[in-house]
Amino acid sequence: MSGGAPQSVLLLHGQPGRADDWRRLIAVLGDAASPLAIDRPGWDDRSEATGFVGNVEAAVAALDAAGIERATVVGHSFGAGVAAWLAASHPERVSRLILAAPAANRASLTQTDKLLALTAIGSLASTAMMVGTGAALRTGPLQRAIAQRSRIEREYLRAVSDMLTSPRTWRAFSTEQRALVRELPMLERALPRITAETVIVAGAADRVVPARAMSSLAAQIPRARLVRLKRAGHLLPHLHAQQLAAIILEAGVPGSRAPAH
Repeated sequence: MSGGAPQSVLLLHGQPGRADDWRRLIAVLGDAASPLAIDRPGWDDRSEATGFVGNVEAAVAALDAAGIERATVVGHSFGAGVAAWLAASHPERVSRLILAAPAANRASLTQTDKLLALTAIGSLASTAMMVGTGAALRTGPLQRAIAQRSRIEREYLRAVSDMLTSPRTWRAFSTEQRALVRELPMLERALPRITAETVIVAGAADRVVPARAMSSLAAQIPRARLVRLKRAGHLLPHLHAQQLAAIILEAGVPGSRAPAH
């Protein structure tokens, strides 16, 4: 990366999630970037969850409040869908676009996604899933095992446990899940309008977003590049911050690349 002022980087987390999900990446970026990580609507304990359009409005408002005209926009999972919509609808605000394990086209939808989007059954299923995971994360042995294996701090795991067992989290997740199924066709139609340099980062072992979805997305966004990280799963900001930071800073891209489209 060339010298000069640090690049502004807007960070949009996935679901469920918080701005704190980017703490490792922010630490790796150091002084080379000026990061702005926000809690998206519904995840800040104040606002109500919304779909892609409402999230884009919140992202633009955050850029305005920080006095940022243009930024490298980085999104993870659902947040990557928000980032893509932002780049398509406000191209003047996005200098580069980094989509990590993106849920940004219809191919990214699985049968589980469609089930969780159902008003009654989906809400019950997603709530049970999150409550079970949150309760499990409160147990000392599991916390220690995850912390040792992934090097994620136990304080962070406890915060995740609290979030997953919160009714606000259940409501936000259900709202976004329904928006995902309803609005992805509209986002897909907007993808060809993206003009920013785009890098799609895929974990080779991602079991949440299908590999075919990320390959399709690389073809749907003009001149997008697809980067696959070996032995990486879905939680790229949490477990692969070094590789993601290198891509953001253009300091050498690890992993294998698909041909440019």
